[in-house]
Amino acid sequence: MMYSSILFALIFVFVVTALGTAVLDILFRFLGKRGYLGNLFPNVRGGIPRAIGLVPFLILSFYMLPGYNNLILFIGIFAFIDDVLGRKKSPFGIEWGQLSRGIGIIVVMAVGFMEGLGISSIFIALMVQPLNISDMQPGSTCIVTMIMSVLTILVMLIIGSPNVSELPAAYTPLLILVVCLAYSPLDFSGKIMLGEVGNHSFGVALGIAFYLIGGLWSVILFGILTVALIAFVRRNNLRVFFRQQLRLLDPTFGDYFMDVLTGGGLGDLLRKWILKDKQYDVKNPMLISLGFRRLLYNPHATHPKRYVPRNEIPRLEKRV
Repeated sequence: MMYSSILFALIFVFVVTALGTAVLDILFRFLGKRGYLGNLFPNVRGGIPRAIGLVPFLILSFYMLPGYNNLILFIGIFAFIDDVLGRKKSPFGIEWGQLSRGIGIIVVMAVGFMEGLGISSIFIALMVQPLNISDMQPGSTCIVTMIMSVLTILVMLIIGSPNVSELPAAYTPLLILVVCLAYSPLDFSGKIMLGEVGNHSFGVALGIAFYLIGGLWSVILFGILTVALIAFVRRNNLRVFFRQQLRLLDPTFGDYFMDVLTGGGLGDLLRKWILKDKQYDVKNPMLISLGFRRLLYNPHATHPKRYVPRNEIPRLEKRV
């Protein structure tokens, strides 16, 4: 009886998520083309609705296990504020979006401690970072979320994770998988964007699923696997980004991994606070392979380092 109830609930979740995504897409396009949505309808490929991840956020908030759903609720609220405010500067010297995201991460940590998750709540909240970086190309966050959900389900079935609130532990990653499957078709085609509200919600939801495998160490281990998977999925885009933006012409997989783990606006802000205007030259082969060039790359340095491989032959540009 319990398993049949779970099956019907998941079918209902799939239908509601798919229909809700389609309806919100139509609504956002209608309002966006008339100039009513601001940052929620960026001028990308003629205009694409942003923050359609509101639908997965709401579904996960309602159907996640009691207590754990509060973590998604709070991160989703602050993430949506991030989507709405965007890159506007605050009086504190950082963007309003970054400030909202940072507050949301701290709130999730606090709520996690109150729900009895202990230190694990810190790593669950930090899952926001890699999922945020993954959401830089159509479908990348969805494919990562679905792969990690399936892997989590398999591990739970193999090791026999205990029930939570009278539901099998596998219910949580299965819920995430169904919600992502229902949302993903339009995302894969590049017609909609999850926005911060979507990728943040999936990030925290995956963190919760990892915790249900076996506590703190499973969150850390599967968090690392998620970062590595995102680095692999986005490796081609990251290679171009490194060459054009970071002047790093021969990136390693360690650089990709470190970018997913520590990149983005908040990561660069921390580098600015910690490194000031310094730029460290990493030459040790082991550290280079581990991504320390990216970790210590400071875009706020007075003279950012340009990494040029030894076999690079400079070419003279033709003068007109």
